[in-house]
Amino acid sequence: MSAAAADLEPDIREIGARLAAAFPSAARHPVKALDAKAMDLAAQDDELRAALFRFVDVVPACRSLDDLAAHLTSFLEEIETRPPPLAVAMRMADSRAGRKALGAASAAGVRHMAHRFIVAETPRGAERVLRDLWNDGVATSVDLLGEATVTAAEADRYAQRCAEALRSLAEIYARLPARPALEQDANGRLPRANLSVKVSALTPLLRPDAPERGKRDAATRLRGLLRLAAERDAHLHIDMESLDSREAIADLVLELLAEDEFFGGPSAGVVLQAYLRDSGELLDRLLDWARATPRAHPLVVRLVKGAYWDHEIVEARQHGWPTPVFDVKADCDRNFEALTVRLLEARPLVRVAVASHNLRSVAHAIAANRRTGCDDRDLELQVLRGLGDDLQHALAAQGFRVRTYCPVGDLVAGMAYLVRRLLENTSNESFLHEQAKGVPLEQLLAAP
Repeated sequence: MSAAAADLEPDIREIGARLAAAFPSAARHPVKALDAKAMDLAAQDDELRAALFRFVDVVPACRSLDDLAAHLTSFLEEIETRPPPLAVAMRMADSRAGRKALGAASAAGVRHMAHRFIVAETPRGAERVLRDLWNDGVATSVDLLGEATVTAAEADRYAQRCAEALRSLAEIYARLPARPALEQDANGRLPRANLSVKVSALTPLLRPDAPERGKRDAATRLRGLLRLAAERDAHLHIDMESLDSREAIADLVLELLAEDEFFGGPSAGVVLQAYLRDSGELLDRLLDWARATPRAHPLVVRLVKGAYWDHEIVEARQHGWPTPVFDVKADCDRNFEALTVRLLEARPLVRVAVASHNLRSVAHAIAANRRTGCDDRDLELQVLRGLGDDLQHALAAQGFRVRTYCPVGDLVAGMAYLVRRLLENTSNESFLHEQAKGVPLEQLLAAP
């Protein structure tokens, strides 16, 4: 650890302790406490976790309660040692009435879990949630769920949904009261409406072996969304996905934002994934681009750990490639902190959004930001709906600028997202899992 990093440790511990003290009591959210117990049960048994996630994945395809019960019990049969609630579920499947009750209960459970992470089916349907968050001092980025498209018609429909979302969000936020802490930083005004989109859903042609074709096809749809975002004074954030599409997405976004048409807007951003070993190289490129491409709105860089770890590991092993992601969590955490410092020191070339549920990572970002002499509100802190709710509450209560990533869409479109979130929440190495187990705060805040 460098001397500069070591100097931050007392501040990190103090900030982390204050945030932890501001977390809402579990007694105020008994349903969340039950969810946490269920997640902990899944985290302790890999076979159970795999069976439950396979079941979650097939729920949208089931056409009856009997069908749901049959799928659930077939997955559970593969588990050698079943907790008592699952043993009861298996016995229920022996009768027609029991299968119906089991199917209804399992469907309700999946819907409950999905609604924990997925706000509503449409942005307009999410208006109450967005309004309540804003009134609580929390901004949002709405994400329209949808994975890779396979036809041009699907890509057109996704682009149309994005356009409708931009219009709806602009109207929703125009009706809300002023929130200076969420609408201003040292670089100037921040748009209220904020939409996250996926390039893989804007074209069926995004292929690592022919990136130019996919870029050209996506460019038309993304350019239209950038124009509409500028017209409606909204921020458009482009998500990064798996590694095989990263370079094409980065090329596309930077090329479009460099066009003369978009010099004055809209505010836009990209994602930097710290779990990738070469993430520092992409940051070099983003900063070089920002120096050479002055815009009215600095590029927003959202720093995340990354949500495709399992995919990247499996892909690399199948092809015999070197693993592109950090194998050890501590290495990823250290890289996250190093990238945080680099981003903060690069301002005002970029705006910085640090997205993490790890109390140590968040406290480090706050401490590092203060060491640069900047105001707390010159740093944006982001969390995911359903995973970072307690942290979001604590940050907002202490006056930090916090934004919650709020997915909207139907259960089928959101299934891949839901499974990734469940994997994240039940990982034995995740901060949330360690926190739920009661790991001491001093250990949670220790340097990686």
